[in-house]
Amino acid sequence: MSTLLGLRPEVQDTCTSLGLMLLIVLFMGLARVIARQQLHRPTTHAFVLEFLATFQLCCCTHELQLLSEQDPAHPTWTLTLIYFFSLVHGLTLVGTASNPCGVMMQMILGGMSPETGAMRLLAQLVSALCSRYCISALWSLGLTKYHFNERSLACKNPIHTDMSKAIITEAICSFIFHSALLHFQEVRTKLRIHLLAALITFLAYAGGSLTGALFNPALALSLHFPCFDESFYQFFVVYWLAPSLGVLLMILMFSFFLPWLHNNQMTNKKE
Repeated sequence: MSTLLGLRPEVQDTCTSLGLMLLIVLFMGLARVIARQQLHRPTTHAFVLEFLATFQLCCCTHELQLLSEQDPAHPTWTLTLIYFFSLVHGLTLVGTASNPCGVMMQMILGGMSPETGAMRLLAQLVSALCSRYCISALWSLGLTKYHFNERSLACKNPIHTDMSKAIITEAICSFIFHSALLHFQEVRTKLRIHLLAALITFLAYAGGSLTGALFNPALALSLHFPCFDESFYQFFVVYWLAPSLGVLLMILMFSFFLPWLHNNQMTNKKE
C-alpha cells in the first residue's frame, strides 16, 4: 500500500481500476466454483454460469472504458488492456457465450435447443442490467477521481459517425468475430484464445472510434443503457440488429452459400 501511495495520482487511479477488475474476475471465478458444486439442475446451472460470465465481462468493460477515457490520445495502453482482459475472459469463461449473438449462432446451427437458448439470453440481459447497477454502486465509493455515480447515469453517445456507417461497422465486426469463433473451434485451446484476443483487439482498434466496436447486444445494453432510453431506435438498430444481422450473414455464407457454390462447381466439372 505504501508503494502505491508513492506513485503519481494518475498511476494510483490506474492501479486501483486494474485491481478492481481483477477482484471482479476472482469473485466471479469463486462464484462459478460454488455454482458448479451446489447447483445440480442443468437449466439452473447454465443460467447462473451465463449470468456470472456476462456480469464479469460487463463490469470489466465498464472499467476498461473508464481507463480509455483517461488518456484518449495514446490508445496503445488501452489496446494492451483489451488484449489482456480478452485473454482473461477467454480462459475463465469457457463454456459460456456472454453474447446474445453467440447464443443465436449456436441455436441456428443446431448446437443449442431453443429453450436453453432463451434461458441463456434471459441470463445475459438480466446480468447486463445488474452489472450496470453494481458498477454504479462501486463508482459511488469514489475509489479514484474518475469514480463517481453521475458518470453511469449520463448518456455519452458512443456513435461518432452516421447511422449507416455505424450499422455496417457493428455488422462487419460481428461477422468477422463470429466467423473466427466458428472456424477456430478445431484450433487447440491455448492458441485459439490468443487468436481471438488479438482479433478482438484489432476490431476495437478498427471500429472503436466509430461505434466502440462492441458487437455484443448485452454489453451494449450495460454500457449505454441511458442512451437506449433516450434514443431507443438508433441504439437498438446499431447495437442489437446490426450484430445479429452480421451473424445471420455469416451463417448464410458459410453454411449455405459457399457449400451451394462448391456443389455447383463440382457438378459443372462432372458435366
